[in-house]
Amino acid sequence: MGFFSFQQELAIDLGTANTIIIHNEKVVVNEPSIVAIERHTGKLIAIGEKARQMHGKTHEDIKTIRPLRDGVIADFQAAELMIRGMIKMINTKRRLFSPSLKMVVCIPSGSTEVERRAVRDSSEHAGGRDVYLIFEPMAAAIGIGLDVEAPEGCMVVDIGGGTTEIAVIALGGIVCNQSIRMAGDGFTSDIQTYMRHQHNIKIGERTAEEIKFQVGSALPELDDPPQDFYVRGPNLMTALPIEIPISYQEIGHCLDKSISKIETAILSVLEQTPPELYADIVTKGIYLAGGGGLLRGLDRRLAEKISIPFHVAEDPLQAVARGTGIALRNVDKYPFLMR
Repeated sequence: MGFFSFQQELAIDLGTANTIIIHNEKVVVNEPSIVAIERHTGKLIAIGEKARQMHGKTHEDIKTIRPLRDGVIADFQAAELMIRGMIKMINTKRRLFSPSLKMVVCIPSGSTEVERRAVRDSSEHAGGRDVYLIFEPMAAAIGIGLDVEAPEGCMVVDIGGGTTEIAVIALGGIVCNQSIRMAGDGFTSDIQTYMRHQHNIKIGERTAEEIKFQVGSALPELDDPPQDFYVRGPNLMTALPIEIPISYQEIGHCLDKSISKIETAILSVLEQTPPELYADIVTKGIYLAGGGGLLRGLDRRLAEKISIPFHVAEDPLQAVARGTGIALRNVDKYPFLMR
């Protein structure tokens, strides 16, 4: 048991879908951003994966909450409980004093001052003594391994759960950027709507997520197509159970409009890019990060549309968290961190 307080350093990728915490350069927490709470007392019942298993299956005494919507905190109290609970997952040893926490937390580049304040306050209430904020596309670029301080342009498209962050970075700063509220959650919602209208079947968020992972596609034709995925659920007309095979072509068609919005946003950022940096981006290509980068055929579709090569980052799901971890180790070196 320790008698003296010490400082613990944490890098937190507070995502709409997943929260990743890095401590001592290792991923120590990688859990869904969801909490289960007792409705009457507000007491925390479960967090992360355990709470996700309850999602859509609770009775009236329990409610599951996703504290982040569209990349920002929608439920302040639940966010605080979630951050505190996930930090407790690391600090399993009993200590007389809890350590003071130095944190770097990443936020969407389109966050308003109020939204930044909400993230900072939640982190401080969860025990953060020194809290720094970093924009997600900047963290993604660092995590991918790009030299963000070099006098040349690089472009990152980070498709997360709630937002798609698009930014051109040079000399340690964001030159131009756009944050749109169309990302993984939007794709999930599209799939639910499509199944309801096209097949008369009602499915929950978890099933829609499963369809996205198994047969999600950005193109109607793939070189290595996945097998059809069978969906079970109630028929909306008769309430009797039905089973329907879903192909990747159907999902490619269903996600088409949402992906077009991301294409438009990328073109809009490229329009604002200074010509010298534009030339660097055409030479280097554009980097895809975030869970949306794993959508089959997305890099090919974007490259065909925009005529610039697209590269999917190595382990795109953890690119932002890796970059946040590197920023934590270089707090004094990086002037773009916000206090």
